[in-house]
Amino acid sequence: MSCLNNSVLGLWFSGRTRHSHCRDASSILTRSTMTLTTHALVGASAAVLFPEKPLEAFLVGFASHLAIDSLPHWDYKLHSLERNSNDPLSTDMKFGKDFLIDLRNTASDSILGVSLSVLIFSVFIFQAPAFTVLIAAGAGILPDFLQFVYFKTRSKLLEPLQKFHIWLQKGRSLNVSGMVGISWQVLLVLLVIVGLKVFRG
Repeated sequence: MSCLNNSVLGLWFSGRTRHSHCRDASSILTRSTMTLTTHALVGASAAVLFPEKPLEAFLVGFASHLAIDSLPHWDYKLHSLERNSNDPLSTDMKFGKDFLIDLRNTASDSILGVSLSVLIFSVFIFQAPAFTVLIAAGAGILPDFLQFVYFKTRSKLLEPLQKFHIWLQKGRSLNVSGMVGISWQVLLVLLVIVGLKVFRG
């Protein structure tokens, strides 16, 4: 099996794409969720529907994450993410060098998504309040952050959400190149933007 790991950030800017060593495929969770940029942008679209209602925008943004995770999709690999295939709830992100790389990638991914959200939904195409856009974009990312919280706390409060998240993503991975995967997600965001323009007249 190839040791080449695709990273969406490597397609946005010069970043690390090769891992230093191979791992047992059964211990790696790969390409399981949309990129955080896509989640932020789709979530932020809720601000256009509820510009003066941050709570509603938050709820719709949060729900949008789960909705689009149910679609077949591609994502870059998280090198520190490991699981037992017989017990998905035991998935964890191991602290160490790989975790720092994942933290860099996911932080950059989130910043890119939130920045584009403000530019698209509050400045250039739509004029929703920036505060509401930030709330909705953050809500679009939040479920993945809550997964990390679950990994580290095994909170019974978060367990139902984690189980639902796992169920939504089961069998939804696309084994395609990074460029094809990103192109599909760009198309999804464009469809959301066009849909909002048509809906709002």
